[in-house]
Amino acid sequence: MIEVYKFKINKIRAISLLFAILIVFLKIQYADAQTRYYAKDGKIKFESDAPLELISAHTEKVLGIIDVDKNVFAISIPVASFKGFNSSLQREHFNENYMETEKFPKGIFKGSIIDKVDLKKNGFYKVMTEGKLLLHGVEKSRKIPCEITVRDGVITVKSNFKVQLVDHKIKIPTVVRQKISESIFIDLNSNFVLKK
Repeated sequence: MIEVYKFKINKIRAISLLFAILIVFLKIQYADAQTRYYAKDGKIKFESDAPLELISAHTEKVLGIIDVDKNVFAISIPVASFKGFNSSLQREHFNENYMETEKFPKGIFKGSIIDKVDLKKNGFYKVMTEGKLLLHGVEKSRKIPCEITVRDGVITVKSNFKVQLVDHKIKIPTVVRQKISESIFIDLNSNFVLKK
């Protein structure tokens, strides 16, 4: 009888411990989810301003995440999603000859916010980010300035910077050197929200 009683007590303790672990796990998971903001309505535009031609294209297929507790982020763009250009042939050359999107389908920038800011609080912040920019299969360390606005649970990130094609081994044939700039101007504007 005593053994049965001990068994029941141990079983109750084991179940109680299991529930306690489960509750702690769920709290951690929920708290973790509250620190991660995901890109929504993101836009990236690029411009090549060469002596003989201005080329402009944009995409709204920005994927991204910001962890506001750790001040880290990642942004990914499917390169083939860029549209605009001056002609369909130009877009084809961009994807096939220059960016080789079948081999290198994504552009990725991931890293951290160097400045100490609390992105859980409403405000406007000018910050410097540091990370790795992957384009055309070549990763390059970059520091990129950003303007961040936090308002009522929405984080808006804006940034303007240049990318040197040579840094990512993107080759421009001599015959079109006057039509394609060696440095490309990038403009990012993206909203990040908590995933519900």
